[in-house]
Amino acid sequence: MKPHHFSVVEMQHNRAEYEYIHNGKASISTAFEINEKAEIHLSIPRAIGVIDAYMEIYDESVCSKLADLKGEWTGFSGEYDSYIFDLSEYNLGTGLYFMRPRLLVLGAELYGHRWAGGIYFDTKSELTNMLQLSICDFKYKEPKKIRGGVIYHVFVDRFNRGGEYSIPDGARIMRNDWKIIPEYPEYPGAPLYNNTFWGGTLWGIIEKLDYIKSLGTSAIYLSPIFRAYSNHKYDTADYMSVDPIFGGEKAFCALLKAAHEKGIEIILDGVFNHTGSDSIYFNRYGRYKELGAYQSKSSPYYSWYDFQQHPTQYTSWWGIEILPRINPDKPECGDYFVGDNGVVDKYAKMGIYGFRLDVADELSDDFIAKIKHKLSAPSKDRILYGEVWEDASNKSSYGSRRRYYLGHELDGVMNYPLRSGIIDYLTGRGTDKLAYAMCDVTANAPNRVLHNQMNLLGTHDTERILTVLGDESTEGMSNYQLARLRMDPGKRNYAIKRLMTAYTILATMPGLPTIFYGDEAGLEGYRDPFNRMPYPWGKEDTRLIEHYKRLGQMRIANEVYKEGEFKLCYLDKDLLIFSRCAGESKFVTIVNNTDSALIFSFDNDGLDLLNNKRSISFTLEAFGAGVYKLSLDTHVEISGGNVL
Repeated sequence: MKPHHFSVVEMQHNRAEYEYIHNGKASISTAFEINEKAEIHLSIPRAIGVIDAYMEIYDESVCSKLADLKGEWTGFSGEYDSYIFDLSEYNLGTGLYFMRPRLLVLGAELYGHRWAGGIYFDTKSELTNMLQLSICDFKYKEPKKIRGGVIYHVFVDRFNRGGEYSIPDGARIMRNDWKIIPEYPEYPGAPLYNNTFWGGTLWGIIEKLDYIKSLGTSAIYLSPIFRAYSNHKYDTADYMSVDPIFGGEKAFCALLKAAHEKGIEIILDGVFNHTGSDSIYFNRYGRYKELGAYQSKSSPYYSWYDFQQHPTQYTSWWGIEILPRINPDKPECGDYFVGDNGVVDKYAKMGIYGFRLDVADELSDDFIAKIKHKLSAPSKDRILYGEVWEDASNKSSYGSRRRYYLGHELDGVMNYPLRSGIIDYLTGRGTDKLAYAMCDVTANAPNRVLHNQMNLLGTHDTERILTVLGDESTEGMSNYQLARLRMDPGKRNYAIKRLMTAYTILATMPGLPTIFYGDEAGLEGYRDPFNRMPYPWGKEDTRLIEHYKRLGQMRIANEVYKEGEFKLCYLDKDLLIFSRCAGESKFVTIVNNTDSALIFSFDNDGLDLLNNKRSISFTLEAFGAGVYKLSLDTHVEISGGNVL
């Protein structure tokens, strides 16, 4: 939908406020559970001269009007008329909907368009900038076990060496620490064997569990551990086998046991959209005894793949021949993953907490729902994440709206919009993306999803966050140059300051902050594979690590970070303030995005949680962030005015 632009006069005189009401309580959430009483409250300027107010409700395609709900006038509030719309009057059923307010005024009809946190009315009837509504019917136990903690994302080969492992034929093991990444393509997309290993293992992770726990970690998300030829393991060779180069199933069982003893859950990467061509299923090179689909149409796996001309022409992921696509919607393929004693069943019985689904938007809703059912049935506290880069509440792919959040599928996604918003904000590129992430994306997630989101600053698919915040252009540089490029000390110090602020924002938003191993230690790196350098043991940036630890322990010590109510209080290019509330306290995050110190005060004592200092007045350094515990009725004053 294209944004509608309003004149200054329109914005001043035709701006209405709105609230979603859940069982009688106002909330930012646009998503209701099916048994909730759902209402919308509009506060409309009396100057508009409303005769009647209506709420039009449209289907997810915005092609069909389903209802035209008349609002009930509930009185005056200052200069506003108040109207309530009872959405429960209509049995909408589980689904995604869009809404538009419509006003009857003397001699005309006015149509509402959502804009900058409010609704503006004019005579233009285009269906633009509509209100969103989701009705959800959750079938499984709400996953709460890891809330309030941190997810630590480990790329196994690059984290820590240790224990026994087997080296497969064709693999190269690095014996020394790396100065530069030893293997990279000549240009992005060029073929690469990816058979050079640093030697990280599951045993090595066990050795570092105390360190991982010190960051406030409640779950470890592992890069793929299934047997595969490459170091990244996204080219699965055998889903039923933990790769021997990582220590095999013995090491994995030991990791599960050791992690659980420390209160840490394990989440696996589920790559169920494609296999490797060098696998027991495809077996292009004849490495395995089983008859693969490439070798014969008689293979039990032949129907998994889409051959245009057997065996040389087949559908692969993004046209990469070594990653032939499979079709898990075919029962003979899907049952291998979600049937009794299938892939999901095996690892769930071993004790994992859940899966993160690689390229979730390339998997069907039906298949994702089957994974969730097998993982969680009958009433297990287990979690299913998806790799979705957009707002997953209204995501469309392959011509249809997805049903990720409606109750049968995902418990959360990788929150890339928040990452983009934080980066833009801290690098001086404006507030639009951060406002979108904090308002739209946050509000559109059902509450039980919102508090489970994987909030992240970097992953194995992105440049290292420290490098990004260094804000240095690499346009036109070759992979040879990027492999050797590092920030100068001045730029690095500036980037570290930005990263400390970025992680403060991330760690105090609803959801779970997700750390890509080494970000907290100051790893740099450009695009894949330069973002996958090994963890710099003994060369960590201690300023960053101590900051990450303080925030992790702060989250554990304060229940508000499990599911406290979120409110964006103030946002412009210089200042960001948001709060989390629970019980009799509110926890306020303040970001000073300027090059000068910021002095502010409270009208009651506040506790600086990062420095354990109690006062009425505080100073926040340039490009810094703070977190403060206040009583519910406390206000913040900056430059002579209250902003909270």
